Amino acid sequence: MNFKEKLSQWQVQVNQSLKKCLPSGDVHPERLHQAIRYSLDAGGKRLRPILVLAAHELFPNEQNPMPAALAVECIHTYSLIHDDLPAMDNSDLRRGLSTCHKAFDEATAILAGDALQPIAFELLARGYRDDPLLGMDLVSILAQTAGSQKLVGGQMQDLISEGKQPDAENLYYIHENKTAAMIRASLEMGFRIGGMGEDDDRMSKIQEAGTALGHAFQAVDDLLDVTSSSEELGKDAHHDSEQGKVTWVTLKGEHAARELAADYTERARHALEALGGDLSFLLDLTSYMLNRKN
Repeated sequence: MNFKEKLSQWQVQVNQSLKKCLPSGDVHPERLHQAIRYSLDAGGKRLRPILVLAAHELFPNEQNPMPAALAVECIHTYSLIHDDLPAMDNSDLRRGLSTCHKAFDEATAILAGDALQPIAFELLARGYRDDPLLGMDLVSILAQTAGSQKLVGGQMQDLISEGKQPDAENLYYIHENKTAAMIRASLEMGFRIGGMGEDDDRMSKIQEAGTALGHAFQAVDDLLDVTSSSEELGKDAHHDSEQGKVTWVTLKGEHAARELAADYTERARHALEALGGDLSFLLDLTSYMLNRKN
């Protein structure tokens, strides 16, 4: 099976598993569950859950990585719903559709995002109850990543930096926590499910790869915001510049941002190559993420 076939197969598996494990739109209160389903069913590349699956596949065992993959996607989708709110990034489009607060209303969008967070941790608790130590480790990784010093903290710093003079150290902090932390956690959780403990030297390499890959991903996002249309992106183009956000493009220019994305991708590949195992899919995925168009 080639890379594109495997990517498509995993995307289908993730989508099918999400449909099975989440309340349907006719479960009371219907409007809340319809909003949750709307945001999750909008599609997306499912890169973060696929990173969980791919990291587990390096040294696979009988543990199922899918509950962790779904938990990561729930946290990611919650963060998108909340990021799009008028009080945050005030976006109209996400994944080619109206954002959750536009399709429903602001209060419903807030509650849909709120609900996705405990759903994520319920998935971990139920999915790994046969191995409580593993389950606790996965809960800890995801909770820390989604918390005030990572994902939420990065979003806070992003908001208070709008309209201010670009600063490389500040921008690195935002990207390290708002974007790279979740990509790192996805790889780390998949690797942990495969039996790797914190004291394994390879765990530090997968963390290094995830951080570098996350920075590359964000540099590409910054470029796409100024070089692509809203139709191509599936979200509002030129939104960062209109909001006065600091990006690698505004700080360094397009050429330097492209070089940065390529450099971080190479760092990720170098860290992955030190792991061993069948790396073909993960290495192809790093190239795919660098060259993506949306």
